[in-house]
Amino acid sequence: MELRDIEIFLVLAEELHFGRTAQRLHVSQARVSQAIKKQERRIGAELFTRTSRTVFLTEVGRQFRDDLQPVYAGLRESLERARLAARGITAQLRVSLMPFNMADLHPYWKTFRARHPQWGLQVRQATFTDVFGRLRSGATDVLVAWLPVEEPDFTVGPPLCTDSRILAVAADHRLASRDSVPMELLAEFPHATALGLADYWEDSYLPFHTPRGRAIERVADAASDNADELISHVGMGEIVHTFPGHVTRYWGMSHIRWLPVPEMGTLTFALVWRTEAENDLIRALADTVRDLGVFHF
Repeated sequence: MELRDIEIFLVLAEELHFGRTAQRLHVSQARVSQAIKKQERRIGAELFTRTSRTVFLTEVGRQFRDDLQPVYAGLRESLERARLAARGITAQLRVSLMPFNMADLHPYWKTFRARHPQWGLQVRQATFTDVFGRLRSGATDVLVAWLPVEEPDFTVGPPLCTDSRILAVAADHRLASRDSVPMELLAEFPHATALGLADYWEDSYLPFHTPRGRAIERVADAASDNADELISHVGMGEIVHTFPGHVTRYWGMSHIRWLPVPEMGTLTFALVWRTEAENDLIRALADTVRDLGVFHF
């Protein structure tokens, strides 16, 4: 079985949607269907049950996914280590970012690379779903996350940046003409949420209740691991959504209004890693962040 076909199967097993799988892998839907049919012919059983509206794994498909995931991860890691070794790089540190301001944080990454040319550094935008789970599984080594993070198996390292809070609304939304938004008004509109977030951590980003005790509604099906899709929901007026203030420097959109929410205070983002996975690379990145200090946006 080709490596690409394995990748297609595993991504479809995660997305359960042929279109999103094709988009994520930058292939056609026909290529996805072809790969799955080829695997099903080879195995002699269906891996997915398809209806006109849903796709889900069969029992055989679930077993195949569970068996393949560690094998595929190990193979990918072996290939990556070989590529790095060919470039004289002895190890690689993978960092996932919850904030959107990757460019603002470049001084940390550039300084780390200058100090440690023998190590690779991969920085990627984190997904919004099961963020802590990906850190625990070893899919990433370090997470840049908002505080507080109160997980017994995690170490919270030095902070990188602090930022104010804003609310994104559609340009024709009834809040759009305001100069700022009080917390109480957040209870009147649906907001996006993501799966697998610890309650205390989600509450620290967007409280579940206003200061007067009114519930702030979450809409689970409005959540997406794609930031562009999330802001599209806002632009269509389906939801409003809170962000760190720095996003206004990256998303200049005529159909979106950015409104300060002064009562929410600031967010602080820090390095977080799994305590038992701490190594020289993680300690070196933490030292780099401490040396450069905290950026305030």
